[in-house]
Amino acid sequence: MKHVFVFDPKAFFNQQWKMDSILDGIGQFFRTQGKLVFSTQFSRYRRNAMAIIQDEVDKTSQGDSIRVYAIGGEEIFFDCLNAVAHFHTVQLASVPYGDTNDFLRIFGKDKVENFKDIPSLVNSGALTTDVIRWGVNYTLNFCCIGINSAVSKKIKDLKKRVNRGRFLFISRILSGLYMLLEAFNRNTSAQKYEISVDDTKYSGQYSLIHVANAPYYAGKQTGVSEATPDDGLLDIALIKASHPLATLAAVGKFSNGKKPKNGVYIQGKKVTIQCLGEMWFQLDNEFIKDTNIVLNVVPQAVQIVAAPGLSYPIGSISAL
Repeated sequence: MKHVFVFDPKAFFNQQWKMDSILDGIGQFFRTQGKLVFSTQFSRYRRNAMAIIQDEVDKTSQGDSIRVYAIGGEEIFFDCLNAVAHFHTVQLASVPYGDTNDFLRIFGKDKVENFKDIPSLVNSGALTTDVIRWGVNYTLNFCCIGINSAVSKKIKDLKKRVNRGRFLFISRILSGLYMLLEAFNRNTSAQKYEISVDDTKYSGQYSLIHVANAPYYAGKQTGVSEATPDDGLLDIALIKASHPLATLAAVGKFSNGKKPKNGVYIQGKKVTIQCLGEMWFQLDNEFIKDTNIVLNVVPQAVQIVAAPGLSYPIGSISAL
């Protein structure tokens, strides 16, 4: 097996020393491992990691396996996922050095730091994992539409305009303000959607639509806390539109792991969503603006490396 470490230098802004320390640790470890083969790569722009991984696959003998380590945040992990999903001989590990690493929280909040221990990841096993397919793209954790995605897009845009120190302070203040404004924006909080899950219609006005392959969003467990990425199903929450203050209360409950009473909670394999006006669709840390989206679960699509002794929670329902 070849081990390929793909760094996102942006995740180490003003912390070159930290990236250098990780690189030194990788080099020192592999110098003691005899025949283990490794390479270190740097993703300089979005989607660059996809070309890097394709090149590594092209240089590997047919049938040989590769383990890719996405070192950074959710952006580099998303890019690497979309590369490895096409190859059954390539595994993927997340090494969390970004602002958010929601997927790894499924193993336990106190276990996320274990994924920074590269020597243990090198010697760990991988878990067969479902992904969400959106057109020709893949996402691992969730798709969010409505009030939460609108607020997340504003926060992401803010991050591009201010330095890291100011962003951490300002974002905490503005996220609440953005949420309040979007709750009173009926185009966001009371949009009418045409929705089908498999062969069943769920059309109506909703303030939040959450399609999950795993239970965490924005660092918190959501109301679809039973979602597991190896049961062959998507967990879907549809929070119905209401008065702005009731909407804020419902979204707050959902974002703290509870199921608001004005929600619909279902499981399925294919979700089709259409709306009259353009909306922000958030897929992990990616955003697209469109009027429709089709999402499919792809069972057992990738092999995700888990730290030693860790596995996914048992799903409540298995479709396989």
